[in-house]
Amino acid sequence: MVCMPLLDTIDSLAVNEALTHTRLGGHVVHLETVDSTMTLAQEAARAGAKFGVWVADEQTAGRGRGGHTWHSRPGDGLYVSALFTPMLPATDLGLSLTAGIAAWDAIREVSGLTVDMRWPNDLVTRGDVPSRKLGGILVETAVTPAVGSRPAMLRYAVIGIGINVGHESFPAELAGTATSLKMEGWHGAERQPLLVALLDKLDLFVRYSEDGYARRRNGPDLPVSAETASTWIRGKRVHVSEQGGYTGVTAGLDARGFLRVAGDDGVLRTVLSGGVREIE
Repeated sequence: MVCMPLLDTIDSLAVNEALTHTRLGGHVVHLETVDSTMTLAQEAARAGAKFGVWVADEQTAGRGRGGHTWHSRPGDGLYVSALFTPMLPATDLGLSLTAGIAAWDAIREVSGLTVDMRWPNDLVTRGDVPSRKLGGILVETAVTPAVGSRPAMLRYAVIGIGINVGHESFPAELAGTATSLKMEGWHGAERQPLLVALLDKLDLFVRYSEDGYARRRNGPDLPVSAETASTWIRGKRVHVSEQGGYTGVTAGLDARGFLRVAGDDGVLRTVLSGGVREIE
């Protein structure tokens, strides 16, 4: 059997050179096949690494939020995990939202497509009911305990992002719920320029989060607001699976970045774990 080269390749040297102005420049590692980039990032973090990026053409055991797995055909998707050591308190739960906004902005800049962000961690099509999934974010952290007056702080954070880029089709079980940037109209879909933009914005937006904490603000003052990136934040009629399940209309974010929903029963609730789906 003759193995055909991937049409959409990633040049890690060029990516690292393009990111020299960021904290991630020089730390990007590209692999053809790996079980999970999240696992590699976690191992590096436990070994003492401060920053790092692992990007793969294919993941054989990729994982998402809630234990979900990824359909990963070689060369079609962008599967990347970025390691940060952010100066943020352990109570800061906004990194998933920050990463989602960074991914949204990178996709808009490189592809020209305006996608949507389903709170808290999904990249989806905009304007479709139901929406179809384009990607997802998973954040895993470790904490340094509080000492005296110093609060517990994040020891590290691994931000995993998977984006469907060049897929032309999906298996039957995913065809109705998943799509790709190419299928949505980005005909010249290429992973490398998207990767560079994503990592550039991710480093910038994490810095904004750190600066916001340093100034004792309630959350980061990001270059792009959550409500610009997401039509799900306010005025979306949804069903929420937690707290026994309920329906209502989204009513913005609280100071911690959690979604609020005005229930049909008149109760304003805060969504803690996701499970938000749009209804007509």
